[in-house]
Amino acid sequence: MKTIINTNFGKIFILALLTVTVTTAVAQEEEETKPKFSFSGSVDAYYRANLTAPNDEEAIAPGSSFAQLPGFSLGMANVIAAYEGEKVGFVADLVFGPRGTDAIFASPMYSATGDIVNQLYVYWNVSDAVTLTFGNFNTFLGYEVISPVANFNYSTSYLFSYGPFSHTGLKADFDLGSDWSAMVAVMNPTDLTEFNPTGDYAVGAQLGYSGQFLNFLYSQGGFEIDYTGGFDLSDEFFLGLNAAYYDNSDADVDFAGVALYPQYKTSENFTIGLRGEYFTETNVGAIDQTELLSGDINVFALTLTGSATIGDLILKPEIRLDSASEDAFIDNDLAPTGSLASVLFAAIYSF
Repeated sequence: MKTIINTNFGKIFILALLTVTVTTAVAQEEEETKPKFSFSGSVDAYYRANLTAPNDEEAIAPGSSFAQLPGFSLGMANVIAAYEGEKVGFVADLVFGPRGTDAIFASPMYSATGDIVNQLYVYWNVSDAVTLTFGNFNTFLGYEVISPVANFNYSTSYLFSYGPFSHTGLKADFDLGSDWSAMVAVMNPTDLTEFNPTGDYAVGAQLGYSGQFLNFLYSQGGFEIDYTGGFDLSDEFFLGLNAAYYDNSDADVDFAGVALYPQYKTSENFTIGLRGEYFTETNVGAIDQTELLSGDINVFALTLTGSATIGDLILKPEIRLDSASEDAFIDNDLAPTGSLASVLFAAIYSF
């Protein structure tokens, strides 16, 4: 009788264990398939000073975007809410501060108080190979992005600053297999992100292979072709590359350039990198800070940046030298000059 009791107890125990195991597995599966809501973002600030020009004039800075304010300056607060379902989801990306204002410079059309929307879109994973995105999304062109967290250099390149920032429209992304991808899009004219006041539309396309992307954009008479990519040359050494050409014959405006991004990781917490960029323009106004020049101008810019990570905090000391083909800057005596040297120190916290 004792043996039978022990046997029954053993069966009950095994049955209970199997029940718990199956229930746990089902619960984990449900948890994995349950839609996920995430909250992330960043906060950044910096100090910038000219070495060869006065520091009491806001206009005396490299002619690229964002890190151009003198003294102790604010970047932006970036708050991103995202919902990821099994098939559908959304992203709401809000920005506050000078960097955010520069990023959405063409957006305050509808609201009299301005706009804080950097990205606002919904998406549908139609299949494992096709995703449709509808709304306002950051551009697919270029090596650099708006968020300082994702850029190695804190100041931005001329190529990034004078390509598009954001688009509003419908795009379709395709996973072609074997590391190939493609994208096509129909959008409002470049950087008109709240609505379409012109009745014109832009078209875009992208072809990608193993982290290398060839991008195309046509908007309001202007055509841009852009290559963006990078290579891990070793475990410590990475080389990024961006090249682009833009032409708008109707407006007599064009620009072109190439930028190299060698970066060397010296330890788990520190990387040093250089951005070397050559940029040329016709009647764009990107390089000239005196507002006296027009026509063809080119610039060669070197930016040396260190990146130290302390938990979720990134510290970036940076020195930059811009050398133009014309006297596009001023020196400490307020005389026109062809070069500008500046330094900055940035602190970026991501969450």
